[in-house]
Amino acid sequence: MDRSEPQEITSLVGREVYSNNGVFVGEVEDLRLDVEQEIVTGLAMTELNRDLFEDRAAGARGVIVPYRWVRSVGDIVLVNDIVERMRGREDEEEAA
Repeated sequence: MDRSEPQEITSLVGREVYSNNGVFVGEVEDLRLDVEQEIVTGLAMTELNRDLFEDRAAGARGVIVPYRWVRSVGDIVLVNDIVERMRGREDEEEAA
């Protein structure tokens, strides 16, 4: 399903989120909404892949990913690989 097609927003809750490179990111627990514009602005995720978020989300229950990162919504949600790049940047910093 293309992300621009209307659907019940509650149908996103519980879906697994993967990067476009196939790396598990987390699970959608809730949505951030702009009520005035009637659009989804972010995905609140839990059950995170701690390898991706361990330093940025240490001690946090979850993270909110901007909805603009979403590439497609179907049985799973695909997001841009920016999440993996964040992790890669941390690895580069540690190596320096």
